[in-house]
Amino acid sequence: MDNETGEVRAVAAERLTTFVDAVIAIALTLLALDLPVPTGDTTEAMLSSVSAHGNEYLAFALSFVVISAHWRAHHEIFRHVRSLNGRLTSLTLVWLFMQVLMPFATRVLTADGAFPPRFSLYAIVQVLASASFALIIREIRRAHLYHEDVPPRVFAQSLVRGICLAAVFAVSIPVAFLTTGTVAYLCWLTAPIVLTVARRIQDRTVR
Repeated sequence: MDNETGEVRAVAAERLTTFVDAVIAIALTLLALDLPVPTGDTTEAMLSSVSAHGNEYLAFALSFVVISAHWRAHHEIFRHVRSLNGRLTSLTLVWLFMQVLMPFATRVLTADGAFPPRFSLYAIVQVLASASFALIIREIRRAHLYHEDVPPRVFAQSLVRGICLAAVFAVSIPVAFLTTGTVAYLCWLTAPIVLTVARRIQDRTVR
C-alpha cells in the first residue's frame, strides 16, 4: 500500500511539472505574438523601422531570458520533488500566474506614458515570482516533499537566489520614482553581482 501511495504521489508531482512546462511554453509564445513587424519599401526604411521598435525587441529578449531562468530554476528543484501537498500546488499556481502575467507586463513596460508606474508593474511581477518561488522551496523543505538523497545545499542555493532576485527588483521600484529610467534599469543589471556575493557568503557560512 505504501509503495502504491508513493507511486501515486510521484505521478502527481510529474503531472504538475508537465503542466508547468506547458504553461511556460505558452507564456514564451505570447511574448512573440505582440512583437511589431518591421515595415518599409527599402532596406533603409526597414532598418529604421527596426530601430524605432528597438525597445519592444529588447523587452522581448529580456522577458524571454527572465521567464526561461524562472522555468529552469523551477525545473531544477522539482526534479527532486517526490510528492505534493495542497500548499505546494497552490504556491506553484501563484508562481505560474506571475509567469503568465509577464507578457502583459512586458507590453506595459514598452508602452507610452509615465515610466515609473510601467516599470514598477514589471518589477512587482518579478518580485512576486521570485518570492513565490522562495516559498515553494520553503514548503518543499518544511513538508519533506523531496527525495531523501537530495543534498540540503541544493535547496539552500535556490532559496538564496529567489530571495536575492526579489530584493533586487523590489529596490528598483523606488529607484524608478526617484531617479531616471537608466538608473532603474541598472538596478536589474546588478542581479548577477548580488547573486555572486550572496553565494560566496553562503559558501563561507557552510564552511
